[in-house]
Amino acid sequence: MYPLHMQWSLGYHGNMRCLLRSTISKASQETAEEQKWKGKATTNLKDLTAEEVWPFFEDFLSIHKWLPGVDACSLVEGVSGEPGCVRYCTGTAVPTDGGEESVISWVKEKLLSIDPVERCISYEVIEGNVGFESYIATIKISSGSEDTQENGQSGSMIEWGYIVNPIPGWKSEDLASYIDSILHTMVKRMEEALLQAKS
Repeated sequence: MYPLHMQWSLGYHGNMRCLLRSTISKASQETAEEQKWKGKATTNLKDLTAEEVWPFFEDFLSIHKWLPGVDACSLVEGVSGEPGCVRYCTGTAVPTDGGEESVISWVKEKLLSIDPVERCISYEVIEGNVGFESYIATIKISSGSEDTQENGQSGSMIEWGYIVNPIPGWKSEDLASYIDSILHTMVKRMEEALLQAKS
């Protein structure tokens, strides 16, 4: 047993070490969070209600029908549409470096949550060769913006939020522009599919 003043000293310095470790750990976690890219793309649909748009996103295995560059999507783990299930998506990309051979890109994505009442779905990239590490997306479909509601239109709004580690060779603005572009292309395809189904 150490004398009382030594016990206090050891306890104090031990607590300081724990506090220091905790502070360093918290600081490095905050630094890692600060290094991540966060963003959100939003689009309004004047002619489609949230109820009409939601089924396109609710079907976790139909992404290849709407997302440009994705040729196929299949279930590789779990039960389709239930949190924890994993989809495997593939696509063919034409090389930009002047090469002649096409490159097969692939990604495995895990469904984190799905809420049909709130019309919200969240998933993460768990593996792939597309350069997205620790990518988590949350897509929410809601009733139209305040503008459409004030004008008596139903409409809907899609919000695609994301967080991801920095992508080598890209800027955060490049990713924001890419997400915005594919969201608008997806919406156009969905609108065409619904118009075709109604005619």
